[in-house]
Amino acid sequence: MLPSALITALTVTLTAVPSTGATPVTRAGLDPALVHGRGAAVSFVEQEAENARTTGAVIGPDRTAYTLPAEASGRQAVKLRPGQWVEFTLPRAANAITVRYSIPDAPTGGGIRAPLDVTVNGHDRKTLTMTSEYAYLYNQYPFTNDPAAGPLHPDWWITECSCVPAATTPAPAITKPFRPMKFYDEQRLKLARTYRAGDRIRLTAPSSAKNWTVIDLLDSELVAPPRVVGPAVWLVADPTGRRDAAPAFDRAIALARTLRRPVYLPPGTYQVNRHIVVDDVTIIGAGNWHTRVTGHGVGFYGKPAEQGGSHRVHLEGFAIEGDVRERIDTDQVNGVGGAMSESTIEGLHIRHTKVGLWFDGPMRDTTVSDTMIVDQIADGVNFHTGVTGSAVRNSFVRNSGDDGLAMWSEKTANAGNVFERNTVQTPTLANGIAIYGGRDTTVRGNLVADPLREGSGLHAGSRFGAEPFTGRLTIAGNTTVRAGTLDLNWTIGLGAIWFYALDRGIAADISVTGDHYLDSTYNAIMLVSEFGVKDLYGIDGVKFKDIHVDGTGTSVLSARTQGSASFENVDARNVGAQGVNNCGSFHFTPAGSEFGLADLGGNDGGWLRPYLPNVISCQDRPAVVPPPVPSPWRGF
Repeated sequence: MLPSALITALTVTLTAVPSTGATPVTRAGLDPALVHGRGAAVSFVEQEAENARTTGAVIGPDRTAYTLPAEASGRQAVKLRPGQWVEFTLPRAANAITVRYSIPDAPTGGGIRAPLDVTVNGHDRKTLTMTSEYAYLYNQYPFTNDPAAGPLHPDWWITECSCVPAATTPAPAITKPFRPMKFYDEQRLKLARTYRAGDRIRLTAPSSAKNWTVIDLLDSELVAPPRVVGPAVWLVADPTGRRDAAPAFDRAIALARTLRRPVYLPPGTYQVNRHIVVDDVTIIGAGNWHTRVTGHGVGFYGKPAEQGGSHRVHLEGFAIEGDVRERIDTDQVNGVGGAMSESTIEGLHIRHTKVGLWFDGPMRDTTVSDTMIVDQIADGVNFHTGVTGSAVRNSFVRNSGDDGLAMWSEKTANAGNVFERNTVQTPTLANGIAIYGGRDTTVRGNLVADPLREGSGLHAGSRFGAEPFTGRLTIAGNTTVRAGTLDLNWTIGLGAIWFYALDRGIAADISVTGDHYLDSTYNAIMLVSEFGVKDLYGIDGVKFKDIHVDGTGTSVLSARTQGSASFENVDARNVGAQGVNNCGSFHFTPAGSEFGLADLGGNDGGWLRPYLPNVISCQDRPAVVPPPVPSPWRGF
């Protein structure tokens, strides 16, 4: 369990008072200056509800899994009862908003719908229809929508009783709903017109509402007019979304390939309930606020790799909105999938699919850029099996149900891939960015905030049957915020960045340079081997340089493996426990820990020197001291 000082949810009721000041703009719930130059450059500005005027109640901060504050951006939100409101002051001109919210599930699961009134300066009322039909998963992997279900795997050990329920007499009482998660969803809304900086957007739970509403944040932006592309083959289909448009897509794609022209998707909503197979074609929408492709099973797929895959596909400027409400990993219900080489995906908005983009290689030279992926049942993006020379750049992932961005070298190694200048926020399971094996991989300039459980901010793991790490793994210039989570299976704290040896050891050329780890719940850095293989596999030769650690609940470094790491200019402050928690491989011999530390100089903050070169300093579960909110580090 988390210590009470950390898990207590602070609930404060704020009475609305007149104010002319703007609601603060944040990035990942922080002053934007603290994460400058990291993450995606986006068209919207973020404002947290807990910083806005409200007649509701602020919930949090709280980082305890299975709670509403823990899944909120910044680990706080505002709870509205019927008739209450939260009001944001626009920091710049806007004609569209996105509201991230939570409302209750139906008593038997499946979700409900509820209205939210939106007014600007007390006028121009619009109603946004919220839904929890795509939220609320329960239980153990692969999860269920049934809040009354008992454990799906009673033969698994669980932390709730520290037992295996099926092997325990008397049978333990399991609280239901069991492990509720994925509380939030988001909705976009075009406003009546363009409003100016200083105008006030008020979100009100109607007096007739039957339940509470939680508002996490509001994004506002100035959406450009619809784009028109020509010469092109225009999609001719029902733009209201009432009739099936899939055959029209097939006809337009076939004609466009013959004429060597792009397909243009005019403004509208187009119903598609299957895959649209794409190869050697360009499809461009009027912009992802204007062109929506929706349906159950909708996805744009390259041909399978075993059939040669697809080539020269370009998808740009439209939204893909699925209807995925449960996790079935064998279902191919991803927004974009298959194998696509020499291709680009640009400016899409992907929502309510299983995975935003899941590529099954071998494939090569594909780039995803300027794309927004939200409210996924599983990953945001996954480069799976033999993906090479490919990249995800300047894209934004929020509320994924598994790794936000992942490279998984299952059976065939990925190679030469890059995740660069992306933002990943509030993954409800697993990691913000995860690399599972592969050669010559780069993770650079990303921003990851608020991972929740069974993972953390940045991760490299020899697991899930992945091929080994070879060549270089370069991790540079990233920032994590409120990472370093509690692993609920091990009941130990992870690092904001963590390396894990399970299937084999990790001995590639790994460098971590210029990262900032801010407000880590537990550790900033962790290297760990699975206990059952601790004498077989280690993690060796990881190089940390020019690192900024501002706030840890426990240690700067937790080492629970054999191996070694070097440190140069790794500066730390606001460290909650001892600087290094070195357990090695738990043999505790007179020779010291099996994990060695090399001091290459400039490691300020006094966190490293007392533990050189391999002092055993093992505390299995040290007390957590919640760190202060990060602040500018002058001269760093």
